[in-house]
Amino acid sequence: MEFDRSSSIHLGKLRRGFSSPRIAPYDLLAANDALRSLDLYEWNTAVSAACYATLQGVEIALRNTVHDQLTGYHLRRGLPQPWVDDPLRLLDARRHADLRQARQRLQIQGYPAEPDRIVAALSFGFWNYLLSGRYEHTLWTPALRLGFPHLTPPRRHALAYPVSRLHRLRNRLAHHEPVHGRDLARDHEDMLFVLGSISPTMRAWAEGNSALPGVLGVRPAPVRIPLPRCP
Repeated sequence: MEFDRSSSIHLGKLRRGFSSPRIAPYDLLAANDALRSLDLYEWNTAVSAACYATLQGVEIALRNTVHDQLTGYHLRRGLPQPWVDDPLRLLDARRHADLRQARQRLQIQGYPAEPDRIVAALSFGFWNYLLSGRYEHTLWTPALRLGFPHLTPPRRHALAYPVSRLHRLRNRLAHHEPVHGRDLARDHEDMLFVLGSISPTMRAWAEGNSALPGVLGVRPAPVRIPLPRCP
C-alpha cells in the first residue's frame, strides 16, 4: 500500500505508531497541524541522518589520533604494555570500567581483545572525557596535543568544548531524539573544526561530502500564530 499524506486515517495511524509524547514537540511547532508536524518530523529524520554521516567520520578520526598519540607516548617511555592496559595508571575508575566493558563485548562476540578492536569498541564519550581538564597535564600536554597539529588556538579547551557539544549531539542521535531545536549550523562547524584540527585534508573531504548544509536549507517553515491584538 502507499502512504497517503492527505488521509487523516493514515496520519492518525502513523501518529499512534510514533506515540503522542514523541510527536508532541513537533505538534507544538506546527500549531497542532498534523501534516506540518509530519513535515518537521521527516525533516528532523533527514537532518539527523546528515549529521550522523559526518559525525561518524569525526568520531573515527578523533579516536584514531588519540590512539596513535597514546601508543606513541607509551612506546617512547619503553613500556611493553599497550596504553589500553594503562600501565602508568593515568586513567580514572570510570575509564577503566569503559575499557573492561569493551573487552567483555569483544569476548562475547568472539573477538580477541586487541588494542585496535578495543579502541573501536569504546564510545564517543570515552574520547570526550580524555580531553577534560583532569587530564591536562597527564595526557594532553605530553601526548594528545600532538594529535591535533592544526588546532587554533593550540589549547586543550579549544578542542574540548566542540567535542563535548558533539558528544551531546551524538547521544541525541543515538537515542533518536529530536535535534531540530539545536544550532545545527554550529554543530556542523564543530565537526569541521575538529577534523581540521587533525587534518585539513579530512576537513576538506568532509566538507565536500556533507549533506548537512543542503538539508538545513530546506527546513519546513515554522507556523506563526498571530498574537491577540490588545484592545
